[in-house]
Amino acid sequence: MVKIILASTSSRRISLLRSLGIEFEVVEPRVEEKTVGDPVEVARRNALNKARSVARKVKQGLVIAADTVVAVNGRVLPKPRSVEEAKEFLRALAGRKHKVVTAVAVVDAATGREECEHVVSCVEFDELSDRDIELYVSSGEPMDKAGAYAIQGLAALFVKRIEGDFFAIVGFSLYLLRKLLLRFGVDVLELAVDSHAKTEKAQRRG
Repeated sequence: MVKIILASTSSRRISLLRSLGIEFEVVEPRVEEKTVGDPVEVARRNALNKARSVARKVKQGLVIAADTVVAVNGRVLPKPRSVEEAKEFLRALAGRKHKVVTAVAVVDAATGREECEHVVSCVEFDELSDRDIELYVSSGEPMDKAGAYAIQGLAALFVKRIEGDFFAIVGFSLYLLRKLLLRFGVDVLELAVDSHAKTEKAQRRG
Protein backbone atom coordinates (compact mmCIF):
# COMPACT_ATOMS: atom_id res chain seq x y z
CA MET A 1 0.00 0.00 0.00
CA VAL A 2 1.22 3.49 -0.85
CA LYS A 3 2.36 5.51 2.14
CA ILE A 4 0.55 8.83 2.56
CA ILE A 5 2.33 11.67 4.33
CA LEU A 6 0.64 14.89 5.40
CA ALA A 7 3.02 17.83 5.20
CA SER A 8 1.30 19.77 7.96
CA THR A 9 0.99 19.95 11.72
CA SER A 10 -2.26 21.93 11.46
CA SER A 11 -4.81 20.43 13.84
CA ARG A 12 -7.57 21.28 11.37
CA ARG A 13 -5.94 19.44 8.47
CA ILE A 14 -4.97 16.47 10.61
CA SER A 15 -8.52 16.24 11.94
CA LEU A 16 -10.09 16.42 8.47
CA LEU A 17 -7.81 13.74 7.06
CA ARG A 18 -8.25 11.58 10.16
CA SER A 19 -12.04 11.82 9.76
CA LEU A 20 -11.70 9.65 6.65
CA GLY A 21 -10.19 6.88 8.73
CA ILE A 22 -7.20 6.35 6.45
CA GLU A 23 -3.63 5.77 7.61
CA PHE A 24 -1.12 8.59 7.18
CA GLU A 25 2.00 10.04 8.72
CA VAL A 26 2.54 13.66 9.73
CA VAL A 27 5.77 15.47 8.90
CA GLU A 28 6.21 19.17 9.52
CA PRO A 29 7.29 21.16 6.44
CA ARG A 30 10.10 23.67 6.80
CA VAL A 31 9.32 26.52 4.42
CA GLU A 32 8.84 30.26 4.51
CA GLU A 33 5.29 30.89 3.36
CA LYS A 34 4.68 33.53 0.73
CA THR A 35 2.03 36.08 1.76
CA VAL A 36 2.21 38.72 -0.98
CA GLY A 37 0.94 38.49 -4.54
CA ASP A 38 -1.96 37.04 -6.48
CA PRO A 39 -3.99 34.93 -4.00
CA VAL A 40 -4.16 31.89 -6.30
CA GLU A 41 -0.44 31.95 -7.04
CA VAL A 42 0.37 32.43 -3.36
CA ALA A 43 -1.73 29.42 -2.30
CA ARG A 44 -0.42 27.14 -5.04
CA ARG A 45 3.21 28.05 -4.48
CA ASN A 46 2.96 27.59 -0.72
CA ALA A 47 1.23 24.21 -1.03
CA LEU A 48 3.80 22.93 -3.51
CA ASN A 49 6.74 24.20 -1.47
CA LYS A 50 5.41 22.49 1.66
CA ALA A 51 4.98 19.19 -0.15
CA ARG A 52 8.39 19.45 -1.80
CA SER A 53 10.17 20.16 1.46
CA VAL A 54 8.77 17.02 3.09
CA ALA A 55 9.24 14.89 -0.04
CA ARG A 56 12.98 15.64 0.10
CA LYS A 57 13.08 14.26 3.66
CA VAL A 58 11.02 11.10 3.34
CA LYS A 59 12.23 9.82 -0.05
CA GLN A 60 9.22 7.48 -0.46
CA GLY A 61 5.45 7.97 -0.41
CA LEU A 62 2.85 10.46 -1.59
CA VAL A 63 3.24 13.77 0.22
CA ILE A 64 0.15 15.96 0.45
CA ALA A 65 0.06 19.59 1.50
CA ALA A 66 -2.41 22.43 1.48
CA ASP A 67 -2.39 26.18 1.81
CA THR A 68 -5.29 28.55 2.42
CA VAL A 69 -5.26 32.23 1.51
CA VAL A 70 -7.89 34.76 2.55
CA ALA A 71 -8.15 37.80 0.31
CA VAL A 72 -10.38 40.86 0.30
CA ASN A 73 -10.36 43.20 -2.69
CA GLY A 74 -7.27 41.36 -3.96
CA ARG A 75 -5.32 41.89 -0.74
CA VAL A 76 -4.00 38.76 0.96
CA LEU A 77 -4.71 38.65 4.70
CA PRO A 78 -2.17 36.24 6.24
CA LYS A 79 -1.98 35.06 9.84
CA PRO A 80 -2.00 38.22 11.95
CA ARG A 81 1.30 39.16 13.56
CA SER A 82 -0.33 41.06 16.40
CA VAL A 83 -3.64 41.66 18.15
CA GLU A 84 -3.96 45.00 16.40
CA GLU A 85 -3.40 43.44 12.99
CA ALA A 86 -6.04 40.80 13.77
CA LYS A 87 -8.50 43.59 14.54
CA GLU A 88 -7.55 45.38 11.33
CA PHE A 89 -8.18 42.23 9.28
CA LEU A 90 -11.57 41.65 10.89
CA ARG A 91 -12.59 45.25 10.21
CA ALA A 92 -11.63 44.72 6.57
CA LEU A 93 -13.82 41.58 6.39
CA ALA A 94 -16.84 42.97 8.28
CA GLY A 95 -19.94 43.41 6.15
CA ARG A 96 -18.15 42.26 2.99
CA LYS A 97 -17.63 39.25 0.79
CA HIS A 98 -14.12 37.88 0.53
CA LYS A 99 -12.38 35.05 -1.29
CA VAL A 100 -10.78 32.00 0.27
CA VAL A 101 -8.33 30.18 -1.99
CA THR A 102 -7.20 26.73 -0.94
CA ALA A 103 -4.59 24.82 -2.91
CA VAL A 104 -3.80 21.15 -2.45
CA ALA A 105 -0.55 19.65 -3.74
CA VAL A 106 0.64 16.07 -4.00
CA VAL A 107 4.27 15.12 -4.61
CA ASP A 108 5.52 11.59 -5.21
CA ALA A 109 8.67 11.56 -3.09
CA ALA A 110 10.24 8.75 -5.13
CA THR A 111 9.77 10.23 -8.60
CA GLY A 112 9.29 13.94 -7.96
CA ARG A 113 6.03 13.97 -9.89
CA GLU A 114 3.82 16.86 -8.79
CA GLU A 115 0.12 17.63 -9.04
CA CYS A 116 -1.60 20.75 -7.71
CA GLU A 117 -5.15 22.12 -7.87
CA HIS A 118 -6.96 24.94 -6.16
CA VAL A 119 -10.51 25.96 -5.34
CA VAL A 120 -11.89 29.45 -4.77
CA SER A 121 -14.73 29.91 -2.30
CA CYS A 122 -16.58 33.01 -1.19
CA VAL A 123 -17.49 33.98 2.37
CA GLU A 124 -19.71 36.89 3.40
CA PHE A 125 -19.42 38.30 6.90
CA ASP A 126 -22.15 40.20 8.68
CA GLU A 127 -21.40 43.65 10.01
CA LEU A 128 -19.15 43.47 13.08
CA SER A 129 -19.25 45.94 15.93
CA ASP A 130 -16.11 47.03 17.75
CA ARG A 131 -17.32 44.90 20.65
CA ASP A 132 -17.69 41.85 18.39
CA ILE A 133 -14.13 42.27 17.20
CA GLU A 134 -12.74 42.89 20.68
CA LEU A 135 -14.49 39.83 22.10
CA TYR A 136 -13.44 37.57 19.24
CA VAL A 137 -9.82 38.64 19.33
CA SER A 138 -9.74 38.21 23.12
CA SER A 139 -10.57 34.51 22.57
CA GLY A 140 -7.18 34.03 20.92
CA GLU A 141 -8.74 32.10 18.04
CA PRO A 142 -7.75 34.52 15.26
CA MET A 143 -4.03 34.64 16.03
CA ASP A 144 -2.85 31.60 14.06
CA LYS A 145 -5.45 31.68 11.29
CA ALA A 146 -5.21 33.10 7.79
CA GLY A 147 -7.47 36.16 7.64
CA ALA A 148 -7.69 36.18 11.45
CA TYR A 149 -10.67 33.84 11.71
CA ALA A 150 -11.67 30.18 11.88
CA ILE A 151 -14.94 29.42 10.12
CA GLN A 152 -15.31 26.18 12.10
CA GLY A 153 -14.81 28.06 15.37
CA LEU A 154 -16.37 31.12 16.97
CA ALA A 155 -16.23 33.02 13.68
CA ALA A 156 -19.10 30.82 12.49
CA LEU A 157 -21.25 33.35 14.37
CA PHE A 158 -20.24 36.04 11.85
CA VAL A 159 -20.74 34.08 8.62
CA LYS A 160 -23.78 35.26 6.71
CA ARG A 161 -23.25 33.18 3.58
CA ILE A 162 -20.72 30.89 1.92
CA GLU A 163 -20.33 29.78 -1.67
CA GLY A 164 -18.05 26.89 -2.50
CA ASP A 165 -16.18 24.14 -0.68
CA PHE A 166 -16.71 24.42 3.10
CA PHE A 167 -13.83 22.09 3.91
CA ALA A 168 -11.53 24.16 1.71
CA ILE A 169 -12.51 27.22 3.74
CA VAL A 170 -11.61 25.29 6.89
CA GLY A 171 -8.24 24.65 5.26
CA PHE A 172 -8.22 21.36 3.37
CA SER A 173 -10.35 20.44 0.35
CA LEU A 174 -11.13 16.72 0.66
CA TYR A 175 -12.67 16.84 -2.81
CA LEU A 176 -9.41 18.06 -4.32
CA LEU A 177 -7.45 15.53 -2.28
CA ARG A 178 -9.35 12.63 -3.81
CA LYS A 179 -9.16 14.14 -7.28
CA LEU A 180 -5.37 14.51 -7.09
CA LEU A 181 -4.63 11.14 -5.49
CA LEU A 182 -6.67 9.40 -8.21
CA ARG A 183 -4.07 10.68 -10.66
CA PHE A 184 -1.52 8.62 -8.74
CA GLY A 185 -3.76 5.55 -8.78
CA VAL A 186 -4.91 5.94 -5.17
CA ASP A 187 -8.62 6.20 -4.34
CA VAL A 188 -9.18 7.79 -0.93
CA LEU A 189 -12.78 6.53 -0.92
CA GLU A 190 -11.61 2.93 -1.33
CA LEU A 191 -9.01 3.35 1.41
CA ALA A 192 -11.60 4.88 3.74
CA VAL A 193 -14.17 2.13 3.11
CA ASP A 194 -11.54 -0.59 3.67
CA SER A 195 -10.43 1.09 6.89
CA HIS A 196 -14.00 1.34 8.22
CA ALA A 197 -14.65 -2.31 7.32
CA LYS A 198 -11.52 -3.43 9.19
CA THR A 199 -12.50 -1.36 12.23
CA GLU A 200 -16.02 -2.82 12.32
CA LYS A 201 -14.63 -6.36 11.93
CA ALA A 202 -12.22 -5.81 14.82
CA GLN A 203 -15.02 -4.42 16.99
CA ARG A 204 -17.22 -7.45 16.29
CA ARG A 205 -14.39 -9.75 17.32
CA GLY A 206 -13.93 -7.76 20.52
